[in-house]
Amino acid sequence: MLRQDFHYELPEELIAQYPLERRSASRLLCLDPVTGAVCDRQFTLLPALLRAGDLLVFNDTRVIPARLFGHKASGGRVEVFVERLCGDRELLCQLRASKPPRPGMRLTLEGAVEAEVVGRDGGFIRLRLVEGGDVAQLLEQHGHVPLPPYIARGDQPQDRERYQTMFARTAGAVAAPTAGLHFDQPLIERLAQRGISSGFVTLHVGAGTFQPVRVDDLSQHRMHREYLQVDAQLCDQVRQTRQRGGRIIAVGTTAVRCLETAASGGELHPYSGETELFITPGYRFRMVDMLITNFHMPESTLLMLVCAFGGMEQVMQAYRHAVMQRYRFFSYGDAMMIGPATGAAV
Repeated sequence: MLRQDFHYELPEELIAQYPLERRSASRLLCLDPVTGAVCDRQFTLLPALLRAGDLLVFNDTRVIPARLFGHKASGGRVEVFVERLCGDRELLCQLRASKPPRPGMRLTLEGAVEAEVVGRDGGFIRLRLVEGGDVAQLLEQHGHVPLPPYIARGDQPQDRERYQTMFARTAGAVAAPTAGLHFDQPLIERLAQRGISSGFVTLHVGAGTFQPVRVDDLSQHRMHREYLQVDAQLCDQVRQTRQRGGRIIAVGTTAVRCLETAASGGELHPYSGETELFITPGYRFRMVDMLITNFHMPESTLLMLVCAFGGMEQVMQAYRHAVMQRYRFFSYGDAMMIGPATGAAV
């Protein structure tokens, strides 16, 4: 398949720059992947669209304040976007500066913390804090919320809370699992009252999620690595859901990648480690029956996964519908649900 097969036109004004006042106030575009039918709903209607016995699988990763600013010894400004922490003193990052960094270069980061460029690791730069120091503490005290590049503003105090899901508990992501941003406590309680269960996996979303696909032939693309964990409790929940005839509903593409990676042998087993799973149309899904997800960037690996799940033609047509109906796009935008909504509100 070709990268341009996943292109669509998006007016810039439809890219959400701020979250809505209430998490669950988003719109929900429902797509039946078999018929291609779409229906415009509100996210608060979700409990009525599901069935008792279904299992929602959330990603419980927590976004770290992964953006730092500083300067070189020459005075030139630098911006550090953390990819992942490597122990107490080192980190992998994307480093934006007027000139490419070289090993041995010293940087002064916010909080007057000195760091040294150690070298390259793939497409990232490795930094080490000088004379001790703790990277996690540095980020907590001086880091900024790592808003995606399509949000054309600096982070604000409200982003500290709203760019986290209400389930966020395992720190390590540099981008939010955005499908989970639509859930608030009243909605979760209504889901539970209808007999719809919740389970959790962990996938630390990396900065690579925003990197464009640079090759035309998708068979030549190498997926970025991300750490994930699927524990025995979630495996038991999935097994019990299947036994009672319930459906596995992944909340976000990250939950899909967790489940499908952990079931790569055919059955779901506990898994802890990295994944480079690249899902494109033609992939055979083993674990996921329905998907709740946000709208994704044109030609992105996330959109490719969604097309694999919902059908290429059906999803791209649904995106065109969303543009015409002026849905809000990307991280702080609206949501879509892919799968037959066989609850009470079909």
